[in-house]
Amino acid sequence: MGRTVEWRWFAASGVVLVAQAFVDFTPEGPWNSRSFSRGIVGLVGLSLLYLSWFRWAFDRKGVAPTINLWKTPQDTWQNVLIAGLSMLVAVKFLVWTGMDAHAPEPTGMILTLVGSMVVLNAVYVGLLTVGPLAKPDEEE
Repeated sequence: MGRTVEWRWFAASGVVLVAQAFVDFTPEGPWNSRSFSRGIVGLVGLSLLYLSWFRWAFDRKGVAPTINLWKTPQDTWQNVLIAGLSMLVAVKFLVWTGMDAHAPEPTGMILTLVGSMVVLNAVYVGLLTVGPLAKPDEEE
């Protein structure tokens, strides 16, 4: 049985909109700032990428990855934690190597925000599934 929710158009549109943030094609807009316009379009692209990931991962429309949507949260929360920590390390690596000069200015801030939220989600799921907040197994 195939997926019931389409995610590819969100992903393709998101990639195009995020990619435009690295070039200067956007108009100045009513706020007379080309960089602000690029940032707005880039954030819309990031939002579309997130929505496409959510649809791909959970095969449903939505925004919040609640625990009841995870198939095996007790096994996969560590992978989510590693992904979030990788984002935070990537920001440090970009700054340390000076490669952040080739990216739009708020790249580090946005990656840090997303990485922090992913880490927070992973820690929360870990606490609820295998940590001190986990419900004890009910024996029948």
